[in-house]
Amino acid sequence: MPQATANDGTRLFWREEGEGSPLLLIQGFGYASDMWYRIVPRLAARHRVLLFDNRGIGKSEAPTGPYSLPMMADDAVAVLDAAGVDRAHVLGISMGGMIAQELALRNPARVQSLVLGCTHCGGSRAVAAEPAAIAALMARVSMPPEEGARHMIPFVYDETTPRERIDEDVAVRMRCYPATASSEAQAAGIFSWSGTHARLSSIAMPTLVLHGETDRLVPAENARVLADAIPDAKLVVLPRASHVFWTDQPEATVEILLDFLGRNTP
Repeated sequence: MPQATANDGTRLFWREEGEGSPLLLIQGFGYASDMWYRIVPRLAARHRVLLFDNRGIGKSEAPTGPYSLPMMADDAVAVLDAAGVDRAHVLGISMGGMIAQELALRNPARVQSLVLGCTHCGGSRAVAAEPAAIAALMARVSMPPEEGARHMIPFVYDETTPRERIDEDVAVRMRCYPATASSEAQAAGIFSWSGTHARLSSIAMPTLVLHGETDRLVPAENARVLADAIPDAKLVVLPRASHVFWTDQPEATVEILLDFLGRNTP
């Protein structure tokens, strides 16, 4: 089982699929790398896709928290090092998008291009979710796994998405649902984050900001804040898509990603 070693010694599980220009995928709060299953096969047809489990979930170790976002950005660098990759396209969604921002700002030479999905810049410029969504997210942490996953469905999936597709996601999540302590450690990192807005003007690599129009957990206004702050960033807002936009609109998601990555691969 491939492992990377973080700065503090934490062992991080990673794997790869495909060949071509490297593409590092960073998942969100409480999600293991398995949750990329719906789009990885098509991405791997053109790219060497690197997937890893953030600390605290899946096959990675779960040290005592909190897990700060800069710490988790350094974890991503450790994965690149373990894979022998000097520079990669980076796609991060939700919390993974926050990690990706820190990665691009702290280690710009390691990032070929940047895709920020269903995420925000943190701090005072972040547009908060509706109170019901925040309450549901916090309640989920202490619920039994399947109950917690299903509790979030109205806030993270579009109402037009077939229920059987959502059930497929829930089944995958049940294979690697995080322990309560790990969820709390990740959440602490998110809520203690001071944000990136004042630093985003220094991002020089090609950047795509991708968001679902009906996202109730991270409102789509956050995508516009990011795109306005990052020089020459491209903004795409997907209709009939919410927070888990790659399940709501998998075909459109892959087409947009492959087009952007293709345009920015030497």
